[in-house]
Amino acid sequence: MENEIQIMALIIGAGPAGLATSACLNRLNIPNIVVEREECSASLWKRRSYDCLKLHLAKQYCQLPHMPFPPNAPTFVSKAGFITYLDKYATRFNVSPRYNRNVRSACFKDGRWIVDVEHAAEREVYSAEYLVVATGENSEGVIPEIRGLAESFEGEYSHSSEYKNGEKFAGKHVLVVGSGNSGMEIAYDLSKWGAKVSLVVHSPVHVLTREIVWLGMWLLRFFPVKLVDRWCLLLAKVKFGNTSRYGLIRPDKGPFMNKLVTGRSPTIDVGCVGEIKAGKIMVVQAIKRIEGKKVVFVDGNNKTVDSIVFATGYKSSVSKWLQVDDGELFNENGMPKREFPDHWKGSNGLYCVGFGRQGLAGIARDAQSVARDIASLIFQRSMNKLFN
Repeated sequence: MENEIQIMALIIGAGPAGLATSACLNRLNIPNIVVEREECSASLWKRRSYDCLKLHLAKQYCQLPHMPFPPNAPTFVSKAGFITYLDKYATRFNVSPRYNRNVRSACFKDGRWIVDVEHAAEREVYSAEYLVVATGENSEGVIPEIRGLAESFEGEYSHSSEYKNGEKFAGKHVLVVGSGNSGMEIAYDLSKWGAKVSLVVHSPVHVLTREIVWLGMWLLRFFPVKLVDRWCLLLAKVKFGNTSRYGLIRPDKGPFMNKLVTGRSPTIDVGCVGEIKAGKIMVVQAIKRIEGKKVVFVDGNNKTVDSIVFATGYKSSVSKWLQVDDGELFNENGMPKREFPDHWKGSNGLYCVGFGRQGLAGIARDAQSVARDIASLIFQRSMNKLFN
């Protein structure tokens, strides 16, 4: 049975981006509906993140619009604490997502966005004046193609989104692929559970502490990025020493300049560097091929492993369902064509939130920008009707 639902604004995705956008629209009394493919909001946090996860930035950089974290919240909020915050946020701003809605297609037709949604083996059709894509950059986990992985690997492999803790890996040889925050935190957690861990680091990486990043972000309000980078790298050298001795080679550009140029944030150390220095975690180079349980690396060395955890990031799924002929807002990879801060608005009432590679702070800015823009367009239309 087909149900057509008319709405002013339709928001796709009930993660922090969707919740924030709906909250901002609700505060402006703009009718909106949030549809979510999973059975809960913030599924990345509730169902696809590991137990030891904490916010990597201080809480003031991670709060959503119009609701700061409580004063007694720790500076770096835990996974459980952030989930509680998101649930309270949705309640406070009357955000009520419609769950188990899988968007099949969205197209602009006759002045409105027509969105085809699958729900419980039935079809729903939403007709909206404004469409907000809030599915984010981290919609689907990515596992790279490696020769022999699918064909011959005799152990178990999984994406980091499936990892909860290292209990079942105790005593096993585990290879973690990826030196970003997830990779190094999972490697550390595995080591603490007694696994024999190797960590693939295939590109230069800046490793800093949470405190150094917090200080750097504060200093950026007053000083140029190159000077802040210099100070932060000095503090990192005092803290970690020469990390290149252990296979962690830093990029040529400083951590914050590197973020501006490449979009890659520095990795926040939670103890992994200490485990590497102690010889409990072995840094290895990129994988060349896999034969049975033997992993061969590009430098010719090899290891026998029982399991592989791929902390190799995520990708957008927008290009699978958004049907826009001109491709003005999104490219073929489902990411905005324009760079931050001009990435969030397309044509014909199409917007995106959470695609600026700016984390939760970027989500907050995007949500407020989108809500203000929609409110402005509605006001202009009302004035035109009034005086014409």
